[in-house]
Amino acid sequence: MSKEDVGLETLLLLNGEIYDQGNGYWIKIEAWRIEANEHVPHGIRYALTLHDRYGTRLLGFDNAHVVKPPKRKRHAGRRLAYDHRHRHVSDKGIPYEFTSPQQLLEDFFNEVDRVLEETKS
Repeated sequence: MSKEDVGLETLLLLNGEIYDQGNGYWIKIEAWRIEANEHVPHGIRYALTLHDRYGTRLLGFDNAHVVKPPKRKRHAGRRLAYDHRHRHVSDKGIPYEFTSPQQLLEDFFNEVDRVLEETKS
């Protein structure tokens, strides 16, 4: 089984899981296969989120909706980003370059660690 396959299987097995992070923080992972299409070419719908004790999302990686790309002078030929991340509570999302399920998990958990470390300060 390749690393890519292991990453995908791991992500799909985590679907529906909620993990306590201590001090009222928790993460939720949702991931399932869909038919690949132009917006989700990898065929995985996902939402990985970090919440506080009140249920407020502090961080999220998902592909539930399109996000507007950063403003540039030319718009022709640009692909709309469905894979994106929310870096804080009020962030509407910035494009995230999905490369593999394994990398998605690594990027998410690295950001969780960063946010939780910042809350200690």
